[in-house]
Amino acid sequence: MINGKEIMDNSKCRGRVDFEHVFFSYNKDKEPILKDISFTCLKGETVGIIGSTGSGKSTLVNLIPRFYDTLSGEIKVNGVNIKKLDIKSLREKIAVVPQKALLFSGTILGNIKWGSEEASFEEIKSASKVADAHEFIDKLPEGYNAKIGQGGVNFSGGQKQRISIARALVKKAEILILDDATSAVDTDTEVKIRKSLKKYAKDLTCILISHRITSVMGADKIIVLDNGEIKGIGSHAQLLKSCDIYNDIFLSQIGKEML
Repeated sequence: MINGKEIMDNSKCRGRVDFEHVFFSYNKDKEPILKDISFTCLKGETVGIIGSTGSGKSTLVNLIPRFYDTLSGEIKVNGVNIKKLDIKSLREKIAVVPQKALLFSGTILGNIKWGSEEASFEEIKSASKVADAHEFIDKLPEGYNAKIGQGGVNFSGGQKQRISIARALVKKAEILILDDATSAVDTDTEVKIRKSLKKYAKDLTCILISHRITSVMGADKIIVLDNGEIKGIGSHAQLLKSCDIYNDIFLSQIGKEML
């Protein structure tokens, strides 16, 4: 087993994620959910993953922190097979924001500090601004010391997602995974968060999952998943020309007038 200090952390390799012919199934006796998945994410890249419900998007990213293990093939982080890494050290390098935001009873400040107990208030405020959460938090009578009810019942879905993003950002992980993490916010807010993240995430690997094409259009690289298989990899402009499935998603969500 390799611990965190032994992981290849040079500047070129830091935050790199490689999938090499990965197959996965929840049941080994059934057809794989993910089939022959191969791609690379580099430090500083924003990689979008798009596909219909059930295409395997969330399953794919859940393999990176080893919430599940591959059936065959390899996943590497910083050039090392993740099965050879100490799982605690591996997960310290990854921050995941799921679609269903999970908040704990306590204060907003306490919830964000779950990302890093050592985070200063200025770091928490900075992360909250990137997540477009600072403004609504600052307007609360108690600000960052405002109480959160069980499961965050006293906050909207969009507010909970933004607090969860701030919590992930203060962790200062090498790999940030946003699994439909802005699905509950309006389009204008999502645009603001994406722009802020672009600056904030310049030194980390950001993997962005969404069913909304507007969420991934600006990514450096977009992966199109369909029925557990990669049907296209490229920029928005490249995929419009080369991938029929991506084209269909674009036309159905945005319309021909945008072409």
